[in-house]
Amino acid sequence: MARLFDAYIIVDWSAASKPAQGANSVWIGALARDARLKFQFQAANPSTRLAARDMIAGLAERFISRGDKVLIGFDFSLGYPAGTAEAIGLKTDGTPAWLAMHEHLSSKVKEKADNSNTRFAIAAGLNYAMTKGPLPFWGAPARDQIQTLSGTKGDFAKSPVAEYRICEEWVRKTQRSKPKSSWQLYGAGSVGSQALLGIPTVQALRKTLPKSAIWPFETGFEAFDAEALTDTDIVFAEVYPSLVSAKPETGEVADQAQVRALAHHYYGLDESGKLGALFGPPEGLDSTLIPKIVGEEGWILLK
Repeated sequence: MARLFDAYIIVDWSAASKPAQGANSVWIGALARDARLKFQFQAANPSTRLAARDMIAGLAERFISRGDKVLIGFDFSLGYPAGTAEAIGLKTDGTPAWLAMHEHLSSKVKEKADNSNTRFAIAAGLNYAMTKGPLPFWGAPARDQIQTLSGTKGDFAKSPVAEYRICEEWVRKTQRSKPKSSWQLYGAGSVGSQALLGIPTVQALRKTLPKSAIWPFETGFEAFDAEALTDTDIVFAEVYPSLVSAKPETGEVADQAQVRALAHHYYGLDESGKLGALFGPPEGLDSTLIPKIVGEEGWILLK
């Protein structure tokens, strides 16, 4: 069986508020064919999110210009628990809830050359829209805590939306891993800030790069084959690095090792004909949940 993709780009995002490199910064790993048609891996460590956006676009454009199909994986959630768009008050008449949320965040997040951001203020505003209090977003340094954004988790029994997405609950149940909630913005292992700042980048790339689609929102939640990608050159997907073991090599930081390991992992699955099935629902998933997954929550490209 032929591979679905010819290039694999894995992105480890960062919510840093100033230019940063090394550990806990943006890492981009690309596994693609070289001039002799052999797959080679290269990693880059742009110091800002804007630079990273330009770099990802440049890589993708170069690959598709030579006829490649490209998988681009981001290590943050591409959706929020079902009901989020409605709770915020976004108009979803004729617009899928996931897209309404993406466009709303894109209008709020303004990336700057110095990498500064207002993610805590944005989250506080979204909390006010949903609950008028410190739910559901939580986690912030003391200087950014206000009435609608607390440093600690609130009572989700009072929240209009769930603490975890269906896919996060699935991973917690079936894998030896416990992904954090998209609502947690701050603290060890948190990913909420990365999603808040990363989704606008994915949306910008989706609009910039031709024949691109976000899985599963635009592709459907079903197994891929070559025919499924006939009109699609680039697939954006959510990945979860902790599902794959990544041991840093000499001179590597952990984030760099993770993008390398994931790129090789998906390439290996594709080479063996096993990757396509992962774009569909896992065995045992309640099929009645699929509309929520496709309409707003998204899914993780599991192993």
